[in-house]
Amino acid sequence: MSGENETVTYRVEDHVAVITLNRPEQRNALNFDAYDRLERAFRQAVRDPDARCVIVTGADPAFCSGDDVREIMAGPKPAIPPPPTVRHAPTPAAMAALECDKPVIAAVNGAAVGWGMELALYADIRIASEKAKFAELFIKRGLTCDVGGFYRLPAIVGPAKAAELLFTGDVIDADEALRIGLVREVAPHAELMDRARALAARIACNPPLALRYMKEGLRRAAYGDPRELGGWAIETIRTLMKTEDHREGVASFLEKRAPVFTGR
Repeated sequence: MSGENETVTYRVEDHVAVITLNRPEQRNALNFDAYDRLERAFRQAVRDPDARCVIVTGADPAFCSGDDVREIMAGPKPAIPPPPTVRHAPTPAAMAALECDKPVIAAVNGAAVGWGMELALYADIRIASEKAKFAELFIKRGLTCDVGGFYRLPAIVGPAKAAELLFTGDVIDADEALRIGLVREVAPHAELMDRARALAARIACNPPLALRYMKEGLRRAAYGDPRELGGWAIETIRTLMKTEDHREGVASFLEKRAPVFTGR
């Protein structure tokens, strides 16, 4: 999973695995292949004995602009195929990120919107480039967020701020993300990966087993188990995808016009 033409790449150096979304022309929007490869990359990081810390990032100019609207939301395939074995759980890529038992750093190098923001939330630590932008855009498409917005965002920025971001779909810049505690620091764009690697190196030099238990303890204390909430979120998204408002949200985006929602 390291070819330059892959939608997601995986590389390990000095005990740090780097997962890179690699659709720069589409601002790293996730199509079905990218979702599948992202899930596999996180699963590979868990199995990889050489990986002690994980960085997830995007090929410039974006971190992840969410779902590929043309292929996933407007295409002929269902947006979220029912998982064959896991019904009451988040989407498979989300579950893989949440179940990664090694520390995860998100190096947010540009837009992290929609599911891109969800992916950033699944990380344990976020570092933002000065060019980063964040938004939970789901409401603009007539949908709810995935489990990240419900499960992690309130714990990170507080319930009231999370509600504001989820209800409005507003875009915030890196400085605002720092102010509300969404990211630990804002770095000059050219220095982002160096800073992420330096932090990852400080983490990866510690005992691997202790790191895993430390991460598990933090998850249990701060977040709990996402499966029940994730199952509800996925069923809700499937329901909303059948509504006229969802179709209008997608159509207005593709047609570059203001949406007209009717509550149907």
